[in-house]
Amino acid sequence: MTLVAGIDSSTQSCKVTVRDLGTGLELRHGKASHPPQTVVDPRAWWDALLLAVARAGGLHDVAAISVSGQQHTPVFLDADGAVVCDSPLWNDTGSHPHMVALNAELGREEWIRRTGLPLTLSDTAAKLRWLRDTHPEHARRTAAVAVVHDWLTWRLRGFNDGSGDIHELTTDRSEASGTAYWSPQTGEYCTDLFVHAFGRACVLPRILGPLDRAGVTGTGLPGIPAGVAIGVGGGDNAAAALALDLRDGDAVMSLGTSGVVYTRSSVPVHDLSGYVCSYADATGHHLPLVATLNAARNFDAGAALLGCTYAELSDLALQAPPGAAGLTLLPFFEGERTPDLPHARASLHEASLANFTRPNFARAVVEGTVASQVAMLEALDACGLRVDRLFLIGGAAASTAVQTILAQMVDVTVVMPALDEYVTKGAALQAASALEGAFRTWPVALRELPRVALEKDIARQHRSAMAALGYDV
Repeated sequence: MTLVAGIDSSTQSCKVTVRDLGTGLELRHGKASHPPQTVVDPRAWWDALLLAVARAGGLHDVAAISVSGQQHTPVFLDADGAVVCDSPLWNDTGSHPHMVALNAELGREEWIRRTGLPLTLSDTAAKLRWLRDTHPEHARRTAAVAVVHDWLTWRLRGFNDGSGDIHELTTDRSEASGTAYWSPQTGEYCTDLFVHAFGRACVLPRILGPLDRAGVTGTGLPGIPAGVAIGVGGGDNAAAALALDLRDGDAVMSLGTSGVVYTRSSVPVHDLSGYVCSYADATGHHLPLVATLNAARNFDAGAALLGCTYAELSDLALQAPPGAAGLTLLPFFEGERTPDLPHARASLHEASLANFTRPNFARAVVEGTVASQVAMLEALDACGLRVDRLFLIGGAAASTAVQTILAQMVDVTVVMPALDEYVTKGAALQAASALEGAFRTWPVALRELPRVALEKDIARQHRSAMAALGYDV
C-alpha cells in the first residue's frame, strides 16, 4: 500500500492526514492549534506542523507530501531566509487604511482589471503597504515575501530559518492569485503592483504548474524522512475544490468562521461591482470566489444569547415559520466584506411583541446567515457563472436548520458531501499527483437534500432590512 500525506495550515490549526493512494481512505491524522492572535510569529505555524505530524504518528511511511494553507497571509524574510517579524493574518484588520490608500492611488477598477481582485484588507498587497508604513525598519530588512504555504513547503525542503536560500521559494497559481500582484491573464506576477504597494522589489516565490513537484523533504526533520516527494500545494479553497472534483456548473458553499462561495471557471472573471474575486484553482483553471466575514460565529452568538446548544438552536429555528413572522437579522457582527460594509454591525428588524419569541429569533439568526451566503451565489450569477449543483460543506453545514432554509432559498440541487477534511484531502491528492504526474479522483459520497417549495419572503425581508439602513441592495 502506497501512502500520501496532506497538510492544511489553516487560520486556527494545522491538520495532517495520511491516506491510501489508491482509495483516498484516511488511515490516521493529527492536529495542533495555532495562536489565536491575528498577528503571529510564523515559527508557531512550523512548530504546529511538526506537532501535528507527531500526533499523526509521523510520516515515516509516506511516499509524498503536499501543503495547503490559509491564503494571503505573508511571511517576511531577510536575505538569509530569517523571519523578519510577525505576520499579519488575512483577517487582521490593521491593513484596512492601507487598502483604502492603495485603491485611492490606482483606482479599484485598475486592481480588478489587472488581477481579477477587488482589493481588500485581506490581500497580501495590503499587508505589504501595512508593513512599509507601520514598521519601516522591518520593511527595510525584508528581501523576500512568501505566503504561509510557500514558507512551510520551503521549510519541509530543509531550508532553515536564517540559513536558507530565498531563491528556492516556490508557490502555485492559487496562492499567487490571492496576493493582488498576479495576473490571471498571463499567469505571471505584476511586479509593478508589488513595487507600488511595498516601495521596491523583493524576491517572490517561483510559480509552479499544477502537476509540478516543489522538491523533496530535507534531512533532520522530526517525524519526516528525507527524500519524500513534495507536491506543489496550494490555497485552502483550491485544495477543497480538488478533493470535491468540482466541475463546470458546480459551486461550493463553505460555512466556517467565514462564509465562502466559489465555482469553477475556464476563464478569469473581472467583477467591477467588487464582490467576486477571481482566484486560480489547483488544476490550471479559475476559482471565482465570494466571501463573507460572518458565518458560523453567528450561531455562536445566537446559541449563547438563548442559552442553548447548537442542536437546540436548529430545533428552535425549525419551530418557527419561514420568514420568522417578519423578524429579520442582518448578521454583520464583525462588519462585512460582501457587501462591503466594514463598519456595519448586526441589526434586528421588525421585532414586535407578537414575533419576538425564542423560535423566531433562532430562525432569524439562521435565515440571516443563509441569506448572506445566497447573496454570494447571486453575485456569481451576475458574472454569468451558472450554478446547477451546490455543495454544502463546513462546520455549520451540519445544522438541519441551515440545510432546510438553504433548500427553501435556492432553486438548484443542494448536495451534502460526506463528512471529511476536504482541504487536507485535496493536499493529499496533490501529493499523489507529485508521484504520478496526473490527478486522481477519489470518491466522495454525496447526499442530495430534498427539493422543497421556495420561500421568497426570506430574501425579500433581507433586502428590505438592508434598504432600511441605506445599504446598497
